[in-house]
Amino acid sequence: MFKRNFLLLSLTALATLTANAQTSWPTKPIRLIVPYPAGGPVDQLARTIAPKLGEALGQNIIIDNRAGASGTIGMDAAIKAEPDGYTFGFGVPGGITVLPHLQKLPYAVDSINYISLVARVPQVITVGPQVPVKTLQELIALAKKEPGKINYGSAGNATTPHLGAELFAQEAGIKMAHIPYKGAAPAVTALLGGEIQVLAADLPAVLQFTSRGVKILAVSGPRRAEALPSVPTTTELGLPAVYSESNYGIIAPTALPAVIQQKMRDALVAVLNTPSVKAQIATLGAVATSTTPDEYRKLMQQESIKWAAVIKKGQITLE
Repeated sequence: MFKRNFLLLSLTALATLTANAQTSWPTKPIRLIVPYPAGGPVDQLARTIAPKLGEALGQNIIIDNRAGASGTIGMDAAIKAEPDGYTFGFGVPGGITVLPHLQKLPYAVDSINYISLVARVPQVITVGPQVPVKTLQELIALAKKEPGKINYGSAGNATTPHLGAELFAQEAGIKMAHIPYKGAAPAVTALLGGEIQVLAADLPAVLQFTSRGVKILAVSGPRRAEALPSVPTTTELGLPAVYSESNYGIIAPTALPAVIQQKMRDALVAVLNTPSVKAQIATLGAVATSTTPDEYRKLMQQESIKWAAVIKKGQITLE
């Protein structure tokens, strides 16, 4: 009887300590794993929100760059981290909606614990300075006149720029030749140099190069970009199914306690609604966006279904 009572008291005490720890969270710095290199657009986005998020939570947010394997190394580290509330991850779309259809991943997508979106990054369809077109309709007409002779670049096989351009080609009924590069920067350089004629890219990757002749013909989606109010959308131009953007958010270890998850989300939403943070994110060519965990999850599920169809139809592989 004594042993049983002692065990019950011990379990009660442990439960009380755990509850108190969750209520007082956070009591030390929090690590945010970014699955891309320092200095890139995703890292810049994470570092934009980190200081204000740290202020809201009363602890520093430490950025931990874990690049490699198209973001899956960092994603894996975040998903499988100790669920104590001191490690979170920056969710990137490729590791959630694309790569599961192309390779075996070290984590199960169904086990991802979503907190909230942080930002939407519009994708745009661009052409190089040497291409004699000024509108998307003119590009489609040129591609139909010379099927397979127009080259489009990407940041690599099965990246969002690759899939976005493939989706555009499929919906427009045109044939273009794909040339993959090792990242967005060399793809933009190739566009400027005339090695490729077309590039579907996240807006931040090309926005600064409009002064050097890059022509942005359309925003891939239903909404015009704040940074490009005069550029039409693919929806306006009769291609509503051409909807491609990059969605970035905060994810957490699978078994994170609900009370900590709610505290993190509340702080994140407050930060994303701060005018100064919205303005900073806008300078990166992105749109500050918060969601519920369920909205974030459903969005990723919808994106996964869409890209699975594009991959199958385009016979896309990682090689």
